[in-house]
Amino acid sequence: MQKDVKNGKSMIGWFIIAIGLIAVYKLLDNFGDISNWIKSFISILMPFIMAVLIAYLFYLPCRKVENVLRKCKFKFVKKRARWLAIFTVYAVAIIFIIAIIKFIVPTVYESFAELVSALPGYYNNMREMLKEIPEDSVFNKIDFNAIIDNLSAINIEDYLNLEMITEYAKGVIGFATAIFNVFVTLVVSIYILAERRQIVEFAKRLCGAMFKENTYKAIGKYFRESNEIFFRFVSSQILDAIIVGILTAIAMSLLGVKYAILLGFLIGLFNLIPYLGAIIAIVLAIIITIFTGGISQAIWMAIVVIVLQQIDANIINPKIIGNSLEISPILIIFSVTVIGAYFGIMGMFLAVPIVAVIKLILNDYIKYKESLKEDTNEVGE
Repeated sequence: MQKDVKNGKSMIGWFIIAIGLIAVYKLLDNFGDISNWIKSFISILMPFIMAVLIAYLFYLPCRKVENVLRKCKFKFVKKRARWLAIFTVYAVAIIFIIAIIKFIVPTVYESFAELVSALPGYYNNMREMLKEIPEDSVFNKIDFNAIIDNLSAINIEDYLNLEMITEYAKGVIGFATAIFNVFVTLVVSIYILAERRQIVEFAKRLCGAMFKENTYKAIGKYFRESNEIFFRFVSSQILDAIIVGILTAIAMSLLGVKYAILLGFLIGLFNLIPYLGAIIAIVLAIIITIFTGGISQAIWMAIVVIVLQQIDANIINPKIIGNSLEISPILIIFSVTVIGAYFGIMGMFLAVPIVAVIKLILNDYIKYKESLKEDTNEVGE
């Protein structure tokens, strides 16, 4: 009888393993379809994801404004302090966005349009300049003729003219509009901020019902620390990008660099992506300045921008973000590359706080395992 039971358990075990292998095979066999389904599902959820992000960014200013309004003597204001705070913060944000659209975007767009229109001419001038390099020049060691021959096969006007760029921009805007529903995002973000206390309380009750006390406390601990990491990083990176963009645009304008506002905006935008973003933006700015102002101006511009980047990296950014995210540059570049490859620009932007949270969990796990080993060794002694 016991032998039959053992055989029955063994057969059930092998059956479960076989089902598992079949499931894994089908999963790998249909990985493309599953991946497309996941991407489609994420695109549907994107307005809600962005709503959470907006509510997350606006939480602190909303809370501060709400605390001020609750001290008001008028009962009407005190009773509706939360909604009035949300309205105030959103109104200020909308006014700020309108100001950017009205004063900065047109200048950036005009500079971009002018640059795109002039690129074929800059390209041809560069080819002529390279052909005129003296034979005894150190640059003559580089086989520019082969490079020029390869580049000459590319018709830049087919790819970098204003009409084509406009079409590309329209396609991107149309695609983004299809995914990113502004109305849904704003409404959901407002309700998240208005009902944040109920949402947090529900999450606490759910975790308390699902997990044991120790697990519940651990989840609470990691949630608080992760929240601090993400909020500090996201808010500080945006503020830092604005500061770097403004300083760079001013410095370039003083140097007489053409398209200074466009390049400052570009460097500030790319500065949101740690390490790689700054490098890519500086290289692009140098190439554009070589075309528009010559090599000497590009060198001076590069020196000034690199100095500003160093000031930002060593003084401004640490003051804003603090020293809590002490992560190796190699790990940052690796995480930005890998996570960005799977989740695009948003993945590049959030790669650092994600890795910081993973590092936090791994460090606690290592400390826990080390403490167990120490306890075992003490008992053995």
